[in-house]
Amino acid sequence: MSSNTDKVLDYLKETQAYLEGHFVLSSGLHSNHYVQCALLLEHPKIATDVANMIAEHYRDKNITCVIGPALGGVIIAYKVAEALGVRSVFGERKNGEMCLRRGFSLSPDDNLLVVEDVITTGKSVKELLTVIDEYGSNVVSVASIVDRSNGSVDFGCKFFSLLKLDIQTFQPDDLPERLKSIPAIKPGSRKS
Repeated sequence: MSSNTDKVLDYLKETQAYLEGHFVLSSGLHSNHYVQCALLLEHPKIATDVANMIAEHYRDKNITCVIGPALGGVIIAYKVAEALGVRSVFGERKNGEMCLRRGFSLSPDDNLLVVEDVITTGKSVKELLTVIDEYGSNVVSVASIVDRSNGSVDFGCKFFSLLKLDIQTFQPDDLPERLKSIPAIKPGSRKS
């Protein structure tokens, strides 16, 4: 592991953002671990340090805007944009559809970095990439604090994560015995 990887894992444990139990993920899958980056990001100094780690990978990439999906990507995208000295916007759902609101817009001249806190299935980022495509902006890369996709996500562009966690997920009708006996908690923000 790199020193940044170790540092991020230490931050997750220090802030109690790396949880054990029985969780229903936003994707509908079940897991015995959950990464709640909101607990890490509630500490501004830690959020700044993590954002700087991500920004270091993109300083020479001519990023003009950092964008993240609500809710998990908003804070970390903002902090990465701050570290890069560029603007930050976010996508959010309206009537279940990802979109840009609040007067945000993009242009074909934008070189975007899409930032999310945790990637599992990549659904929110993929929805945001569809919105970005409508504006004709260039997506330089997707970045995250944690990648728990086990290599299963392809965004059609470069993807960088500070920490890769190999966390098993299970279909709701195929739970291991150890999870069946623990009440499930749904900590995510997406309803479907």
